Amino acid sequence: MSQVPAARRTLAVLRLLASSAGPMPAPAIARELGLPRSSAYHLLREMAADGFVVYLPEERLWGLGVAAFEIGSAYLRQGPLERLGRPPLRRLVDRTGEIAQLGVLHGAETLYLLKEQPPRHDTLVTDVGVRMPAPLTASGRSILAYLPAAQVRALFPGPLVNRTGRGPASLRELRRVLGEDARRGWSVEDGLVTEGFASIAACVFDHVGHPTAAVTVTFRRAGRPEDTWPDLAALVRATAAEITRRLGGRDPARP
Repeated sequence: MSQVPAARRTLAVLRLLASSAGPMPAPAIARELGLPRSSAYHLLREMAADGFVVYLPEERLWGLGVAAFEIGSAYLRQGPLERLGRPPLRRLVDRTGEIAQLGVLHGAETLYLLKEQPPRHDTLVTDVGVRMPAPLTASGRSILAYLPAAQVRALFPGPLVNRTGRGPASLRELRRVLGEDARRGWSVEDGLVTEGFASIAACVFDHVGHPTAAVTVTFRRAGRPEDTWPDLAALVRATAAEITRRLGGRDPARP
């Protein structure tokens, strides 16, 4: 048990460097983590010996090492998001009778990782591996709603794409929609991807409260009056919260 504090400090260094925009000087690492400088230097040297951090002598900075990259790559190979997300997604399909999907943000697009569907279902343009402009999709917007404004601005520097002649056409309009989605706690797109279909989505968060994925239910608009959408959204949000818990994540306070 005497090694537990040291292990926690090691993990704290990795998390700090992973969340930083670039390598950091040792004094800044010590200050951010509340460590004595001597302890920080000793810890960084030990981590460097195992390849988890690397020292950049010309800049006097510390960054993530190859071993940290290998762990991140192993995480992607094992597909934990898909594995942990599939059972809750199946339960959502059973409760709603609608198609449910799990998507992530890939640049300025939504990338769909999982799709669960009832025995009789409609054919959608969105499927596993398909990418769609994020501002058009409920899943993309539910993630964008929790990103910093500067990051959203960098993702969409010009006019926005549309498929059906509707939806936000500019960054200003997108920001307004995202603000409404954030205040409500869920996103909805109505005919922006496919005429006659609507989708409701809620965000999944990681261990630092960062938006990492989204759960979406898609349905024929004619079969669900708008006054029933909040009840459906509650089920979608509950599923997203369950996946967040399964990932060891936490739901941040709403913007």
